[in-house]
Amino acid sequence: MGSFNVTHPAFFLLTGIPGLESSHSWLVGPLCVMYAVALGGNTVILQAVRVQPSLHEPMYYFLSMLSFSDVAISMATLPTVLRTFGLNARNIAFDACLIQMFLIHFFSMMESGILLAMSFDRYVAICDPLHYATVLTTEVIAAIGLGAAARSFITLFPLPFLIKRLPICRSNVLSHSYCLHPDVMRLACADITINSIYGLFVLVSTFGMDLFFIFLSYVLILHSVMAIASREESLKALNTCVSHILAVLAFYVPMTGVSTVHRFGKHVPHYIHVLMSNVYLFVPPVLNPLIYSAKTKEIRQAIVHMFRHIKI
Repeated sequence: MGSFNVTHPAFFLLTGIPGLESSHSWLVGPLCVMYAVALGGNTVILQAVRVQPSLHEPMYYFLSMLSFSDVAISMATLPTVLRTFGLNARNIAFDACLIQMFLIHFFSMMESGILLAMSFDRYVAICDPLHYATVLTTEVIAAIGLGAAARSFITLFPLPFLIKRLPICRSNVLSHSYCLHPDVMRLACADITINSIYGLFVLVSTFGMDLFFIFLSYVLILHSVMAIASREESLKALNTCVSHILAVLAFYVPMTGVSTVHRFGKHVPHYIHVLMSNVYLFVPPVLNPLIYSAKTKEIRQAIVHMFRHIKI
């Protein structure tokens, strides 16, 4: 990560849920269930899209990218969360914390970009269906996926170095069971203006712009759907968007909440900060496979077909 002549602790201490330390062992079960749903559900979707020719379409390729980012976020947080709650092993090395922080923010930003790509997919499918196959070719889909990953890496590359330059001497106790940039930078005994401006810039220029263009795409989709004479055809077109809309809400509502609490909730009880941050990281990976399995008939059929052909 580089060498800086400033004071850093050898390790940070992670925190579970303040006031419920005696109940942490009881929370391991629900946490394991959530991780099992997130990892298992998204892995099943990835495998279904890979092996079922009927799912080799742009919509499902983007869904597999979304599932991959959800698996990656879950894997990035799983070791420290389960160690903190299950074993009360709270320490994490300074550099390991920076790596985890980078991975969490990287895959969160990548997921935001994929959700934007999925809204573009729905826009083309509904507003310009005749050119759908020619616009969203395999090459274009791959370029969009690589672009989302490249944007995340380039934007977040300064993140570890901006933390490395800060002397961390207020404390070495973090507020969560994993590492986030706002949480780490508040432990610095130096001016964190640059880090705050950088964090706000990243939030507005990536997540904020993604959400704006997703909203714009649905304005155009609604305008196109309202022009369809048949009410049945209008509802059918909108129904293809329901899963994506729910996935967008599952991602952006918790993210907006945790960002608001971190920036403006100085007097909000600490357990609210912890709750919002956990919801932000746990809810999308758990809900996305459930949403798409429940709302998308093709996904359900592919999963059933895949399991029927598993040889026991």
